[in-house]
Amino acid sequence: MTFWQVTLKLLEGFGMTCSIFALTLVLALPLGLLISFGSMSKFKPLKLVVKVFVWIIRGVPLMLQLFIVYFLPAKLFDGEVFTRFTATIIAFAINYACYFSEIFRAGIEAVPRGQIEAGQVLGMTKFQIFTRITLMQVIKRIVPPMGNEIITLVKDTALARVISVIEIIKVAEQMMSYAIIWPLFYTAVFYLIFVGALTLLFGYFEKKMSYYKV
Repeated sequence: MTFWQVTLKLLEGFGMTCSIFALTLVLALPLGLLISFGSMSKFKPLKLVVKVFVWIIRGVPLMLQLFIVYFLPAKLFDGEVFTRFTATIIAFAINYACYFSEIFRAGIEAVPRGQIEAGQVLGMTKFQIFTRITLMQVIKRIVPPMGNEIITLVKDTALARVISVIEIIKVAEQMMSYAIIWPLFYTAVFYLIFVGALTLLFGYFEKKMSYYKV
């Protein structure tokens, strides 16, 4: 196979990689925020359940979670319940939502209580306090750790191949049947470009938000 043929094949797999990445973010970010509210709830049973759930998800390897989401329902219901791609998105979204929830929780709890009380004195609702006082300070605090997790997500998409999702690494592995191994190493270029772009993007966000003193 020529260099350009390999490149085009890898680009097809990279499209799947980007799809997994994008859908995981779209689902995991709001779900993570919701889970963080549960972990900070004053209703102790809910708080306990959420914390145990987060502990389990963070403690079990993502690869194993992929196997559980795809194969367990199929065994229980005697047939495929989720497609391989759907199972991948479910497992990734839940896993990353739990990691994001801890980042959100730390960011929210780091906002000085006095600022929230000041908003209450001014007659602001809880929603107004969160959106106008808390949110921007939380974003300022969470951009660096959130950036690290999102960059990790780019590389973790390669795990989808364990349930035969045809992402870029899987495509490169299939090319080994042609007795060529260099495409496997060539995939690093795609990851480096993707991660490099994200690094610049998060650096830009940090600079733009530097006027929020924390």
